[in-house]
Amino acid sequence: MKRTVIFDLDGTLADTSGDLIAAANACFEALGHGPMLDETEDQLTAFHGGRAMLRLGFSRLGPVDEADVDREYHPFLKHYEAHIDVKTTLYPGAEAAVEALLEAGYAVGICTNKPAGLAEVLMTRLGVRGLFASLIGADTLPVRKPDPAPYRHAVELAGGDATRSMLIGDTETDAKTARAAGVPIALVGFGPEGAGVDRLRPDAILPHYDALMEVTGRLIG
Repeated sequence: MKRTVIFDLDGTLADTSGDLIAAANACFEALGHGPMLDETEDQLTAFHGGRAMLRLGFSRLGPVDEADVDREYHPFLKHYEAHIDVKTTLYPGAEAAVEALLEAGYAVGICTNKPAGLAEVLMTRLGVRGLFASLIGADTLPVRKPDPAPYRHAVELAGGDATRSMLIGDTETDAKTARAAGVPIALVGFGPEGAGVDRLRPDAILPHYDALMEVTGRLIG
């Protein structure tokens, strides 16, 4: 069984924040409000998902009613799907780094809390879906990260060995997932939180994708 590297998607492989925030703002504009989220200041919230962005926007209008968040979630998804790759780009070096892992004999996959259908569309549009042997989304299983089951499923579908695997991510959710699965976690240091991810005590911080081979070699051989 192969050594395996599983990647989170949003905020790890690709900077999706611009399109996510635009989709959330479209919901507020349709309700007669202005754009409630800022593309720069609210990047970190964007990487926690649609409901988190909607909740933040509603909080800036007054007390949050979860029924409002639930009502706007489907319109958010529809707008996001229609404009999924307007601003989104892979992080520098990500594609080359994944290709280097494959050439070195690693199995690679994706485990994201983005709905699987949207993740499939995005990775295809970005031209890199074929690099990943597995793609597990928020709705693939009855549970999502930080439950370890989606991570383990991603490893299994990639043809890898869970005992020689690791997760590359960017948030506390990813760190908790890795801990629950009993595997190493490397958090990227180029997301909106920057070096501040050190507070989550990852096994490594990935400063740039140029360092990926060194980090994976050190953590799983």
